[in-house]
Amino acid sequence: MIRSLLILTCTAFIALGAAAQELKIATEYPDGNSVLNELRASGKRIEERTEGRIKLKFYPGGVMGDAVAVKRKVRIGQLHGAFIHSGGLADVYKDSQVLNAPLLFRDFAEVDAVRAIIDEEINAGFTENGWKTFGVIEGGFAFGLTSEPATSMEALKQQKLWLPANDPFTEQIAKSFGINPIVLNIGDVLTALQTGAINAFVAPPVGAITLQWYSKTKYLTNAPFMYTYGVMGVSTKALRGIDEQDMAIIEEELTASSKVLDQIARVDNKKAFNALQSLGIEILELSPEDRKALELESAKATAKLIESGEISQDFYDRVLLILQDLRSQG
Repeated sequence: MIRSLLILTCTAFIALGAAAQELKIATEYPDGNSVLNELRASGKRIEERTEGRIKLKFYPGGVMGDAVAVKRKVRIGQLHGAFIHSGGLADVYKDSQVLNAPLLFRDFAEVDAVRAIIDEEINAGFTENGWKTFGVIEGGFAFGLTSEPATSMEALKQQKLWLPANDPFTEQIAKSFGINPIVLNIGDVLTALQTGAINAFVAPPVGAITLQWYSKTKYLTNAPFMYTYGVMGVSTKALRGIDEQDMAIIEEELTASSKVLDQIARVDNKKAFNALQSLGIEILELSPEDRKALELESAKATAKLIESGEISQDFYDRVLLILQDLRSQG
């Protein structure tokens, strides 16, 4: 009898130990940032609601490396997921990049109309390819900030433009325009701006201010070069041992946090855009002719991306139909 009780007790402890799982998540956001604060709060709620069976541990500040390094660590099980920008997962599900097509959108109303229809498809595409995601999280419109005025494609080609390392999709966009970018890690950008190694970059307003890059430029061209977004993604392999009830809690909490972060980014970038003006950045408006020329060049660049297999023609055409319908109304 005593022996049986001991066996049952040991079995129970083993089962409890096996049920507890820690999901290790990497992010480039530093401690104290609103994004990481929200993710940590979500992790705490998950731990409480699963009675400690599921824990989320975050590695902030890019300590796990860039997107390439993070994905490699996820493959070998050293990490289980990441808050990652869409370009970092371009090779996972190529059609996810349709939202990043150059000069696709003119304003946030167009973004919202398209996302209302295709967000679920993007999430499903990531999941089918090994990354469970919980909603598109806006990064904002990325604008060109330059040291010299640049309201035409020819002027833009004259700039020493920075693009992030290990972001092949964005690099493909630049080359499709005939631009030869200067590729650097994010940590090297401010120094490169200070020394004149680069004199232009494309980024959302929040990033330009947070990283102090704006201080080394003078102009912002008011044409949203591309829409940016990220996702909170976890390897589907890492989630296989989690029971249905706990998985439902994870999905509910991380989906809710993704929605919160999506809304925060919209507000913060609008504020940051206005703040850039007060910080001395001159906003350059495009003439109708220059805008039309840029949009034409963008369409040609996107055609090259489709031809090279970066985006499927079908998915892109569906997005265009949504935009054409919206624009025809007004």
